[in-house]
Amino acid sequence: MVTIQEHARSLEPVLAGFSSIYHHFDFDPHVHANGYRSLVKVVRCCLLHIIQKGRYIASNRRSIFFRMAHSAGEMEAYCSALCQLRALLYLAQRLLHDNSHGNLFFQEESGLSESFLQEYASMHKACFYGRCVGFQFTPAIRPSLQSITIGLVAFGENYKKHQSGIGVAAGSLFTSGKYALDPELRGQEYEPSHVLYLILCQVEQHENMIAESLCLGNNSNKHCVNRALSVSPEPFDLPMVSDPTRMMRLISSELREGQDSEKLLALCRSEGGPISLSLGLKAKKCPPSPWLVVHYHGGGFVAQTSRSHEPYLKSWSQDLGAPLLSVDYSLAPEAPFPRALEECFYVYCWAIKNHNLLGWTGERVCLAGDSAGGNLCITVSMRAVAHGVRLPDGIMAAYPAILLTMYASPSRLLSLMDPLLPLSVLSRCLSAYAGLSLSLSLSLSLSHTPLLFKDLKQGASNWIHSILESTRASAVRDTISSVAIPPPSSEQNSEGPREFPASFEPLRSEQCAEMKMDSSPIFRNPYMSPLLAPDQMLRGLPPVHIVACALDPMLDDSVMFAKRLRNVEQPVTLCVVDDLPHGFLSLSQLSKETREASNVCLERIREIFTSKDPPLEIVALLDKKKKSELVEIL
Repeated sequence: MVTIQEHARSLEPVLAGFSSIYHHFDFDPHVHANGYRSLVKVVRCCLLHIIQKGRYIASNRRSIFFRMAHSAGEMEAYCSALCQLRALLYLAQRLLHDNSHGNLFFQEESGLSESFLQEYASMHKACFYGRCVGFQFTPAIRPSLQSITIGLVAFGENYKKHQSGIGVAAGSLFTSGKYALDPELRGQEYEPSHVLYLILCQVEQHENMIAESLCLGNNSNKHCVNRALSVSPEPFDLPMVSDPTRMMRLISSELREGQDSEKLLALCRSEGGPISLSLGLKAKKCPPSPWLVVHYHGGGFVAQTSRSHEPYLKSWSQDLGAPLLSVDYSLAPEAPFPRALEECFYVYCWAIKNHNLLGWTGERVCLAGDSAGGNLCITVSMRAVAHGVRLPDGIMAAYPAILLTMYASPSRLLSLMDPLLPLSVLSRCLSAYAGLSLSLSLSLSLSHTPLLFKDLKQGASNWIHSILESTRASAVRDTISSVAIPPPSSEQNSEGPREFPASFEPLRSEQCAEMKMDSSPIFRNPYMSPLLAPDQMLRGLPPVHIVACALDPMLDDSVMFAKRLRNVEQPVTLCVVDDLPHGFLSLSQLSKETREASNVCLERIREIFTSKDPPLEIVALLDKKKKSELVEIL
C-alpha cells in the first residue's frame, strides 16, 4: 500500500497534465479518442480497481472467510500494473516532447521508436496476463479473456510436446487447470511471444479450431446459403497473371436467383467432406438483392479464415437482407505482400463481373473488413482508383491496421498490456506479411513491391504537414509543451539516456522478449501502410467509415487516417467504441457490449447502402503518367 501511494502521488500531476491537453489530438470535438486519452483512462481504471479492492479488504479482513493470500496477491498484481503504467505515461510524455505538433506518431524508426521497443522487450508484462488480465475492458468479457489466456498458454505448452492435434487438445485440457489456479504462472508463460506466434502462424489446422472457438457459437441460421467457392483466375478486362485459385465464401440469409445456378455450383469447393452448403430453404427463390458486401477477414495477415468470422457474417447477411462474399486470401508467411492484396482485388473485380451468380443485381457494393481486413478494404479501393475500375460505394473498416511500421504512438504503448495484441506478436505478423521472416533475401521480397514514384518519399515523410495546414494558437503549443518532458540526461557512465526520472525504474523481466525492428522500405509502401500514401493516392476513394476501439493499440492509426482523409476532402466518419478490445467482432457473442459494437459496424454498412448519393462511377483521377507508374508498381 505504501508503494501504491507513492505511485499514485507521482501520477497525479502527470494525469492532470494529460487531461488538460489530450483533446487537442481528437479527430473532432464530437469524437473524443486518441492514445493519450486511452492511457489516462487505463491508469484511472487501474486505480479504481485498487480502491475497490482496498475497500473490500478493509470491510472483510476480519471475516473467517477472508482469503488473505488471494487478496494480497490481487493487490500486489495491481501494484505491479500501476508501476508499469507509470512508465508508459513517462514514455507518452517523451512522445509529446519529440513529436511534431499535432502528430500522434513518432515517424522515425530510430530514436524514440527504437527506445520504446527496447523498453518493451525488457519491461515486466506478466502482471497484465495473470490476475489483471483484461482489467481495462468491460467486465462482461473479462472472464472470457481469462479463459482465452488459459487456453492459449496450455495449448502452447502442449504443442511443444505432441505432434498430433488430438494429443495437443487432450493435453491442453488437462494442463489448463494449473494455469487457472495459478495466475502468476499463467502470466509468466503467456509473456514469451513465441507461444502466441506458434499458435497463430505455424499450425493452421489448430489455428482454425481456436479462432472458431473464440466466436463462441456459430449463430447458425437454418434458412441460409453458405457456399465455399473456388474461382480460377480468368482474364477479364484486367491483365492477370497465372495464379492458384481464389477462395471465398458466399453467405446469404435467403436463396436468391443465380445462387443455385450450375455455374456457381461448379465453383463450390469441398472442406474435408461434403460441399459447404447449408440449405433449409424455402421453395420460392427471392429476387436478386441490390446490395452486396465483400468482406475481408482479419488475423494479422497470418491467421483466420472466412469460417472463423462466419457467426457475425451470417447475422449481418440476415439483418441486411443481402448476400455477403467473404474472401479466403492467402496467408503469410507462405504468401507475403502483395499476394493478399492481389487476390482480394481480383475477387472484388470477379464479383462485379459475375454479380448474377451471387444473387446480386450489381447495384451497390460495400467493402467491409476488420483489422488486417480493414487494411485490405482501403488498399483494394486505392488499387481500383489506380486502374479506373468501378469503386465500391463505401468502406466499413473496423479497428483497421493502417500503419504497418513500428513507429511509436501513445495508443501503441497499450500493447504492453493487451492480451490479444501484444507488440511482440504484432511485429512478427507484420514481418511475415512483408516477407522478412522467410528464408528469402531482402531483394527477393522487395521485388514484389518496387519503390513508388519519386514523389512518394516526400508524401511519406511529410504527410503530417497536410494535417496541420491550419495553424493553431501558440498558447496550445505552450500548454502541450508544459506537459511534455525531454529525456532525463544520461549519466557519465551510462550506456545511453534514461527514459524515466532518476527516482523511478519500471519492473523488468528476467528474460527479455525477442524484438527486432525491421527498417525495410516495404513497410512504407502505401499499399501496405495507407497512412503514408501521398494525397493523390487517397483522393477519389469512396466514403470510408471507421469503427475503432478506445483501448486498441491501433487506435491512433484510425484517428490519424481519418484526419488525413478529411484533409484531402474525402468523406470519412470515425466512431470509437469504449471498453472493448481489438477483435471485438470475433467476440460478438460474448456480451451485450460486443453485440452492440457489431451492430455499429452493421449500421455503417447499411448507411452506405441507403445513402441517397448515386453510386460512384468509374474514376481515373490520376493523369496518364502517374497512372502508368502506379500500374507498373501493381
